[in-house]
Amino acid sequence: MNFENKLISGVFIKRYKRFFVDVKIGNKVITAHCPNTGSMKGLLKEGNKVWLSKSNNPNRKLKYTLQIIEDESSKVGVNTLLTNKITLDALKNNLIKEFDKDVLIKPEVKFGDNARFDFLITKKNYKAFIEVKNVTLKRKPKIAEFPDAITTRGAKHIEELIKAKKKGYEIYIAFIIQREDCNHFTIASDIDPEYSKLLSHAVKKKLNILCYDCKFSLKGIKLNNKINFKINE
Repeated sequence: MNFENKLISGVFIKRYKRFFVDVKIGNKVITAHCPNTGSMKGLLKEGNKVWLSKSNNPNRKLKYTLQIIEDESSKVGVNTLLTNKITLDALKNNLIKEFDKDVLIKPEVKFGDNARFDFLITKKNYKAFIEVKNVTLKRKPKIAEFPDAITTRGAKHIEELIKAKKKGYEIYIAFIIQREDCNHFTIASDIDPEYSKLLSHAVKKKLNILCYDCKFSLKGIKLNNKINFKINE
């Protein structure tokens, strides 16, 4: 997944009103769009190095978008809008080895009356739904965690995936760790115990868990290594 333009570096000052961040570029302070409505726990430290993209759209009020924050010398992708693009790129290029390279990929597929999953994968008699989650939280060395805040939306996705399994679909949640400094992944059960319990229940109902980290450059972000995951008991 490549950025529209090469990224520009700056220094983080503050975030406010959820969607705005002030960043210092050289001697100038600019306001950029923050494409992440989550808590971004542990990342919003004044003085952190950041990278922004600049839009080619002349009608955009905010020309810059926050893409990456550096945390303890490691890049962290914070744009949740890119997570599905990273995953789609990986599926098309057979970077997710759990799926055959000649599968049919359909994004944003409706299921039932009130659910929509990120991807439907089909091949002959095989059909699978994939729900994608963006991961940025790291509180302990080398361990990525999800979620970084209570996620009722995430719980609903799990419930709908279980329904899909009953209708003959294979079901997956892909945790995309937009970091380079983790080799393990776990659920932050202290942050959202209900999500943790529901996920454990869903795994017993044959929910498949995929965990991959990402590799960064100023041109783009790509899926990288498969990460170890241990379900909470």
